[in-house]
Amino acid sequence: MAIVVEHEKRKHEILEKSLDIFVEEGYEDVTFQKIADRCGITRTTLYIYFKNKREIFLCSIKQLTAGIEEGLRTIVKAKDCTDSEKLKNILVLILHKCEDNRKLFNVILTYLLQIQKAGKDSGERVRRRVLRLRHLLSWIIIEGINSGEFRQVDVKATNELFYGLIQSAIFRLAVFNQSDVNEIIDAVDIAIQGIKA
Repeated sequence: MAIVVEHEKRKHEILEKSLDIFVEEGYEDVTFQKIADRCGITRTTLYIYFKNKREIFLCSIKQLTAGIEEGLRTIVKAKDCTDSEKLKNILVLILHKCEDNRKLFNVILTYLLQIQKAGKDSGERVRRRVLRLRHLLSWIIIEGINSGEFRQVDVKATNELFYGLIQSAIFRLAVFNQSDVNEIIDAVDIAIQGIKA
């Protein structure tokens, strides 16, 4: 009897287990063989799904961020929340996800530094990954202005303020090894109060 393999399910499991390995060992120390061993498959089987370690790493990150984006869409669609509540809920969700995955940011930082050493633009790669988030922040700010809940503020500058708070949290978690984001959440509250009409 033939064994039926659910390829999407297996791919999802490989990505989840790989992310754990990257967090535990760091990007540089992870090998294709280590990933295969953790997943209980051969390297040959792993090559059916991914061509190299870099692809696995990037797909793992993409899978994680897709889950976060789904949570953000749920917040945006909430009919019973004001625009300021939506903005705060989005920022708090992101900050808590950063807090939950703080070890991962150390791995990402190392990866970005390797890209930079190779002469590639690491900033451009990050900008592409956060483009939807930036658009979502702008959309909520514009909605708040249009509804009269927010003052007439410069949308781009306000977006930069909130995005800067997220970057600050990531920096504190990854570089300073802080364990929580409560101070940043307090700053988010102050910033939102500052743009309310």
